[in-house]
Amino acid sequence: MGGCGTLSLRCGVNPMFMGEYQHTVDSKGRIIIPAKFREHLEDGFVVTRGLDQCLFAYPMDEWKRLEEKLKALPVTKKDARAFTRFFFSGATEVELDKQGRVNIPATLLGYAGLEKDCIVLGVSSRIEIWSKTAWEDYFEESEESFNEIAENMIDFDI
Repeated sequence: MGGCGTLSLRCGVNPMFMGEYQHTVDSKGRIIIPAKFREHLEDGFVVTRGLDQCLFAYPMDEWKRLEEKLKALPVTKKDARAFTRFFFSGATEVELDKQGRVNIPATLLGYAGLEKDCIVLGVSSRIEIWSKTAWEDYFEESEESFNEIAENMIDFDI
C-alpha cells in the first residue's frame, strides 16, 4: 500500500472537481478558489478562455494532457487552427496566494464578464469560473432542456 493518504496529483490520481461556490472578484482581479479545490492546484494551474463565455482552469497535469491532444490536431484544418488559437492565446499559468486567491488577467476577466459576483464550479477534471449573471442565465436556459440533453447522453453509454 502506498503512503498517499488523500487524493493527490502527486499520487497519480486525477482530481475530481465538483460543486458550485459563490465568490466575488476583488478590486485587484483576484478570486478565491474553494478550499476543496486547492489541494489539486498547489503546483499552479492554467486558466484560459472556456466555452459559453466562462473561464476554464486546469491543474498542470490535466493541462499537459489537453495540450498534447490539441497539438495533435491537424494544422491544415481551419476549425482546428481556430480552436487552438482561441484556447492557447488566452491561457496563462497562475498560482494561489496564501489566502487561496488567484489573480485573473484583465483580458480573461473581460472575456467572461467577471466584474463582481462570480460562480466557481467543479466540472470533473476542470474548474469553470462564471459571472453570476451568465451562470444563472445559462442554468435557466439549460434546465429547460436538461431532460432532452439527458436522453441524448444515452448515445455516450451514460
